[in-house]
Amino acid sequence: MYIALLGRQPELSIAELERVYTKVSWFSPETALIDTEDRINIQKLGGSQKIGRVILEVDSTEWRHVSGALVKHYAKIWSTASGKITVGLSAYDFQLSARELQKSGLILKSKLKNGGVSLRLIPNQEVALSTATSHHNKLGLSDNKVELLIVRGKNTTIIAESVGAQNITALAARDQGRPRRDAFVGMLPPKLAQIMINLAGPLEADPTQDLAQPRILDPFCGTGVVLQEAMLMGYGAYGTDLAEKMIRYSRDNLNWLQDKYELTGHWYLHEGDAVDTSWQQPIAAVVAETYLGQPFSAPPSSAKLTEVRGNCNHIIGGFMKNLSKQLKPGTPVVLAVPAWKDKFDGFTHLPLTTKVEDYGFERVELKTVEADRLMYFRPDQVVARELLLLIKK
Repeated sequence: MYIALLGRQPELSIAELERVYTKVSWFSPETALIDTEDRINIQKLGGSQKIGRVILEVDSTEWRHVSGALVKHYAKIWSTASGKITVGLSAYDFQLSARELQKSGLILKSKLKNGGVSLRLIPNQEVALSTATSHHNKLGLSDNKVELLIVRGKNTTIIAESVGAQNITALAARDQGRPRRDAFVGMLPPKLAQIMINLAGPLEADPTQDLAQPRILDPFCGTGVVLQEAMLMGYGAYGTDLAEKMIRYSRDNLNWLQDKYELTGHWYLHEGDAVDTSWQQPIAAVVAETYLGQPFSAPPSSAKLTEVRGNCNHIIGGFMKNLSKQLKPGTPVVLAVPAWKDKFDGFTHLPLTTKVEDYGFERVELKTVEADRLMYFRPDQVVARELLLLIKK
């Protein structure tokens, strides 16, 4: 059993986990339990900040009881440890100061010292270590470098040992280090691309086709962010775009990616208007950020919003009709489409999002998410991304 610290939009993060691991449930508003025996590689998950293997479930939510159980368990477990142990403590959903948390660590350190075991305690500026601090100290990546995740639930508390934190440095490096970028067409964050690929679910290659890898199609490939993340996750990549420039940019970026990460996967690019182009088979899944319309720094007027919304709906609807004719039934499709935030933090959505059946698709139902819509946005953004999780009928 594992516990995941979810991202800024928890519903999106837990939806990703459910599609990958199936047996997933909420533990608290910001965390989820994952019932699997497989070791989890957090670097292949875009929506989880940290993941830990559950060690203890304490039948209390009071810190003094939880702290006592933690100290008792690890004073015993580490009493015969050889070499120095590096430990970081991160507490979630407790009314607790960093000083109180650190005190528990110092008690544990003192008990171990009396038994001849050396422990280095990472100082807490906050009650939870940042993902950057966790990753910098390589916590969870070896037996003697441990981060304890202490998560308060409704009636119980979980103590877990981290198996790693999201590597935001690597995400930024492959986003900003690519040779070709274009701010005009927008910049899909690599971690959102990871989430979208995972929302398609674990994919398998078609045994009747020549390609050994399942191939993901992005019909709006732009500079190739979805394609690069697909290749890093072991999939084949297939991209098309209306603009010849974007195909050149994607080609340069994928060549760079293959050299940098020594990848041997298959990829293929060609020009094509998503509304009428023909795609080659096989296609295991479609993952794409579609046309988002023009950017806005402030909510547009009603007339302008009607115009932009209608234009986006026309283009994306035409694409979906064209795509539907070319996919096998059961093919997963994950699309990022625009939604516009108003000054009251409400959203205006595309008309097609309420009638995907008319375009040859049906929605995939999620057990863990009660929200009607999966949204990705930043507080200062007017144009948000709504994620449609579909399957070809």
